[in-house]
Amino acid sequence: MSNMIRRYGASLTLLICLLTAFWLLMLVIVPNITLLESSFRPYLPVTEIGGPKDIYTAANYMKVFNGAIEVSPFGFTFQIPVHVLTFSLTLFYSVVVTLICFALAYPLAYFMAKILNARSLPTMFLLLFVPLWVSEVLRAFAWWMILALKGPLSWVLLQLHLIDHEVRWIVGYNGVMIGLVYTYVLFMIFPVYNAISSLDSNQIEAAEDLGAPWWRIHWRIVLPHAKPGIASGAVMVFMLSAGSLLVPSILGSTTSQWFTQTIQQWMLDALDWNTAAAYAFLLLLMCTLFVSLVMKIFRVKLSDIAN
Repeated sequence: MSNMIRRYGASLTLLICLLTAFWLLMLVIVPNITLLESSFRPYLPVTEIGGPKDIYTAANYMKVFNGAIEVSPFGFTFQIPVHVLTFSLTLFYSVVVTLICFALAYPLAYFMAKILNARSLPTMFLLLFVPLWVSEVLRAFAWWMILALKGPLSWVLLQLHLIDHEVRWIVGYNGVMIGLVYTYVLFMIFPVYNAISSLDSNQIEAAEDLGAPWWRIHWRIVLPHAKPGIASGAVMVFMLSAGSLLVPSILGSTTSQWFTQTIQQWMLDALDWNTAAAYAFLLLLMCTLFVSLVMKIFRVKLSDIAN
């Protein structure tokens, strides 16, 4: 705070703090408190709201355990509530999307930070930013056309004789994962790039002079230094993927269901906003706990991610 006062003056520092507090209060704290309060209230007709039946209860949260479905993974058959299964699959595929984004982002971020000529860097940034000029809806529809049964991807592969018949690419969660990776991979690239660019290149050169192989240089020098950037990118990609609605709605198949789609169904189809609020808060809570657990496992602090 003292540094801000010296740099910007007392008046401007106070204005910045007030605007930040207003943003946190009105766009983060109040909406989440309202969401939490609504999640514990029953879904009632308008005439009964505020009456004797309008009491706080955990019934909305218990609905997630309704409707068991039989699944058989790896040859083991058991029953699991359908919404619990949807939530578990959402978390699992969000983790897969995060890992794929890291696998794609890390080599590119290292190339941009340590290999690419400084004059070519603005052009590379421009090429990466171009997809963001198009809305997420249009990008998802573009991938839907590309992955369609008679779409451009199948046609190109047929012409190259890599496949002998048209392939239905949008099966299960394939289309959703492709769309999420394409949409959120930049949120992994830039934090990793910022972290790697701050690494002293002399450390890499010294390791090379001492005969260290390339994989050991990355494992012992680059990756530990880039850990805060990797953690920041992973948190953003995971949370955005788990909370995505447009991409799963457009690129999802008949056998895929994202948890946000379940929330939307409660809200728009059933018009049960209270249960939708409970499911939304459950998604927020469980994703936060999952991210906290991963941070603890990899020994990354919140301050590292914020930086």
